[in-house]
This record gives sequence, C-alpha cells and structure tokens, in this order.
Amino acid sequence: MPRSGAEARRRLQQAALELYRERGFDRTTTAEIAARAGLNERTFFRHFPDKREVLFDGEADLRASLVQAVAEAPDGLQPLDLLLYAFRKVEHLLEDNRPFAEPRLQVIAATPALRERDLAKAASIAEAVAEALRQRGVADRSARLAAQIGWATFHQAAQAWIDDPSQSLDAHLLQAFSDLRALCRTPLACQPPAPSTKAPAKT
Repeated sequence: MPRSGAEARRRLQQAALELYRERGFDRTTTAEIAARAGLNERTFFRHFPDKREVLFDGEADLRASLVQAVAEAPDGLQPLDLLLYAFRKVEHLLEDNRPFAEPRLQVIAATPALRERDLAKAASIAEAVAEALRQRGVADRSARLAAQIGWATFHQAAQAWIDDPSQSLDAHLLQAFSDLRALCRTPLACQPPAPSTKAPAKT
C-alpha cells in the first residue's frame, strides 16, 4: 500500500494514464483505475472527483504560479513580455513532469470529452492571468487579449516541446514568442482586411 496520500495520488494518475492509452478514456472505469493502482475505488474518490480530473491535477498549481509570477514580474514590461517572464517562471512544472505530460497530451487530443475539459481549464487560466494583468495596471481589453494570445503561444510551445524534445521547453517558448512578435511586425498581419466594395453577384 502507498505510504502517503501523495504516493497514492501518483499511482492513480499513472494507472489512469496507462488504461486510457490501452483501452481509451470512455471504456475505462474508476474502479479499474483504482485496481490497477493497487487501491480501492473509495481511495480514488478521496483524491479525484471524476476520472477526467486525473489528467488535470496540476492545473490549479499552474494557475496559481502564473498569477504569482505576473504579480512579481519586474516593472516596465509590456503585457506580452510580462507574460513571457511569467511562463518562463513556471515552465519547470512541465519540465519536471515530462514523462506524464507527453502521453497526457496524446490522450486528451484523442478524446472529445477531455478536449472539452482542457478548453474549459485553459479559459480559466487565461481569465486568471488577465486579472493578474489588470492588477498590474493593464487595461481590461488589453489584459484579456494578451492573456488569450499569451496562453495560446505557451500551449504551442509546449506542444512543440513534446514533438521535439531535443530542445528545452524554454527554447521552444522563446521561439514561439519570437514568432508571435515577427507575425505582428509583418505588414497588415495584425490588421483586419478592408471591407469589400464589390457588389454581390446577382442570383
């Protein structure tokens, strides 16, 4: 039996990930996860409210760490530079957990119910980051936009890191933000298209 709650939690997460990859998320039960981990189903529900949350256990820590990093960032940074600073502060949370992160993303990508939960979690993080930016004096609209763009860029960097482990997550993160800046320096790249003056075709 596990010696601590943390060990039981880790074993449940690993067991769930193995079963989701073997059988698929929909065909796996909480009882089967607990049995694979050498525990009972009651123990599972002491740690997780449902079988989806096994794969999102670190979301609250990531959100809290991001908010703290935004609050502690140096003065004078523009919103996107402030977010890059914050993301670099928390990237160790993913780096330290890479053996779990890679198959986790694969399972989420293959499962509609998990993709829906992932989007909801992402929206929650983006809103928390936007509020942290507002606390730093960034205007509401700019804070919301920067948080959404920043999180999308961070997510792209994380996926690139999974696909190309030869570089660190930090290297992928710096590249992603460099690509974002280059995109917005491209003429008209960040401007909406002009409305068409051509009359609609007659039917």
